[in-house]
Amino acid sequence: MSSTVVVAGGGPTGMMLAAELGLAGVDTVVIERLSEDNGWSRSLTLQARSVEVLAQRGLHWFADYPHVRSYNFGLLELTTLIDKKLVPLLVPQRHLEKHLEERAVELGVDIRRGQQVVGFTQDDDGVTVTVRTGEDEYQLRGAYLVGCDGGSSAVRKLAGIGFPGSASTINGITGDVTTPETFEQRLPPKLYDTGLFAVTPLAPGRFRVTVIEFGTELTSKDVPVTVEEFREKIQRVSGLHPEILDIGEAHWLSRFGNPTRLAERYRDGRVLLAGDSAHIHLPVSGQGLNTGIQDAWNLGWKLAAAVKGWAPDGLLDTYHTERHPVGERVCMNTRAQDALMYPLEKVAPLRELFAELLELDAVNRYLTDMVTGIGIRYEMTQTDDNPLLGRRIPDVALATADGSSSTWRTLRDGRGVLLRFGDCDLDLSGWADRLDVVTAQPTPELPVDALLLRPDGHVAFVGSDGEGLRLAVKAWFGEPTAA
Repeated sequence: MSSTVVVAGGGPTGMMLAAELGLAGVDTVVIERLSEDNGWSRSLTLQARSVEVLAQRGLHWFADYPHVRSYNFGLLELTTLIDKKLVPLLVPQRHLEKHLEERAVELGVDIRRGQQVVGFTQDDDGVTVTVRTGEDEYQLRGAYLVGCDGGSSAVRKLAGIGFPGSASTINGITGDVTTPETFEQRLPPKLYDTGLFAVTPLAPGRFRVTVIEFGTELTSKDVPVTVEEFREKIQRVSGLHPEILDIGEAHWLSRFGNPTRLAERYRDGRVLLAGDSAHIHLPVSGQGLNTGIQDAWNLGWKLAAAVKGWAPDGLLDTYHTERHPVGERVCMNTRAQDALMYPLEKVAPLRELFAELLELDAVNRYLTDMVTGIGIRYEMTQTDDNPLLGRRIPDVALATADGSSSTWRTLRDGRGVLLRFGDCDLDLSGWADRLDVVTAQPTPELPVDALLLRPDGHVAFVGSDGEGLRLAVKAWFGEPTAA
């Protein structure tokens, strides 16, 4: 039986998954269609939860990057955030991909560019993947195949996984353009009767420009975008004369729409889906890339456990049961934001009322927790109303016998962690190959005797009940290794 995982797609989701598998010591091959970096970034937003998951592996690549200037829900500004740390960072997608690829390579991942998955067959022992490289094809045997190959995923189609949803009802163009260095005006996202127009500065003289026409069919992505078409669309939507931008050179132009689709299932035997392969929606609030990153974060350790042979029954199935509802809510909230924007003359009173609701701290925090992923709570085997259970662990300073540490620092190796603050003498030596035990001084920020953390930082058990804790350890980390 093969112990290799084949990942189709080397975007942020695929590279994040590959890095997590590499950290766990799993042989991983990434098949990426592009021969080299295409030089542009579709996404510019890194949400707070994605920043957190990187920090939990000790990766602080973007600590000096600025926060986004406009953080909104349906183009209604979230201006009263209680915690300003929840405002996303302005991180170009290609910067994230570069760092993740370098990390994956350092961890031994085999990245094969200029190739693509064109077929597969699966059996009880693994998956035989057919890979095309130029005019040739070869077969690659793996224990599992993960489709991280975008909204038009070949893996999803080959697996016969349905992708129900709605077609696009907008016609958008976005791109990076060069303007005179004297042009310093920023035009935040603004709604017009027929669409949306926004300008975001990226560097001196360089801007991300986006224009959307609502209620129109999406032009085929096979039709090249021209600067002239871009200018005409800007003027048609905004009424502004195109020379306000003086677009001298377009470095990248791309069409986009708002089709909303969710895969019927995230797993079919030894084939799994993550990122845009599993869910697509209106690109708003920076949720696409970030939901994909968090899919990979959830899947990586579970897939590694399955390959290494210690995964308890049903562990890999929890990937679908935990992440499919998240994808469903992302599709729901992006459609809600879409509905808040068009037709403007009809939704204007709703927008006015919604803006008043956003002034309420509880509403503001609820929406922010949903959009960032901070508020996600997974169902655990323990039935308890403790507010920590199922949620991601906050970053809390710890005092241990070995010196200062923190909750996030204990997760750097991608293993499970039992944090002991009080009386908890359960012998977990049988799980030493996959679970660390850390004893720390009690802290008021975590008023419990013990916490069991999954490798993704979600709290799987709270308290020091020996029998309950042992059952939770078995549920998430399998049977102990025989002495």
